[in-house]
Amino acid sequence: MTEIGRNAAERVLSLPGRPGVGVVLAWGASTDIGHRRAHNEDSLIAESPMFAIADGMGGHSAGDVASAAVVARLAEAVVADYTDVDAIERALSLATGDIGQAADEKALGVGTTVTGAALTVVDGDPYWAVFNVGDSRVYAFEQNELRQLTTDHSVVQELVAAGLIRREDAESHPESNVITRAVGFNAEPRTDFWSVPALKGLRLLLCSDGLTREVDDSHIRLLLAAGLSPLATAEALVDAALAGGGRDNVSTIVVDVVESSGLLDIEDTAPRPMHPHRPKKG
Repeated sequence: MTEIGRNAAERVLSLPGRPGVGVVLAWGASTDIGHRRAHNEDSLIAESPMFAIADGMGGHSAGDVASAAVVARLAEAVVADYTDVDAIERALSLATGDIGQAADEKALGVGTTVTGAALTVVDGDPYWAVFNVGDSRVYAFEQNELRQLTTDHSVVQELVAAGLIRREDAESHPESNVITRAVGFNAEPRTDFWSVPALKGLRLLLCSDGLTREVDDSHIRLLLAAGLSPLATAEALVDAALAGGGRDNVSTIVVDVVESSGLLDIEDTAPRPMHPHRPKKG
């Protein structure tokens, strides 16, 4: 288990070239090994402008190697108050090579999911670049409503999308733990991106599937709405997962946009898919 960053009650970030205009963030992170696992294979980074959770796969320490490689490369991509999509893609590509070199030859199938939100600047205004590979998730809580921003890369999500099973039956499906995308396995990662305005009052939740396997969306919404600090909320979510069974490692990051003085003319705040330029292979 690798944790990068510290919890922050408040962090002020000015927009480049716009004196007096920027955002104020607050965040907290929590993780637990759960009741049934011998190792915590989750890793996380919670250091503005980069927030991400990686849920490793491979058994024993192999999953931890994979998830640690991802958050380490994402941390290297943080060189200023804001980052960009190309930097995220480069980091995940480099992490794929790291995983391939570090994995034991006998440890077949070593990889990790990753989900995150990175603060970027689009046309002079602050936006979250939300990204995902696998079945960890990013949620938005705003105006007392909870929205899942990311789409799971899993067999059961494909079945739900095709109308073959109900969403509420997905967890009990025999292939509920089978994912269709990951970082690792000596393959270039296929990452989904969404652009979300960093508006005042927006609360983001990043979580591994150790949370969503044990706590349903209605309970998650209640905990996000309770008015607790980001750290206390992140810890309460982990506690709820443990109370629900704690079958897996569980990790959460809660990020609040406390203030935002940009985006004064934004009307449509729905997340928009991003189609980033794919960096050329060297």
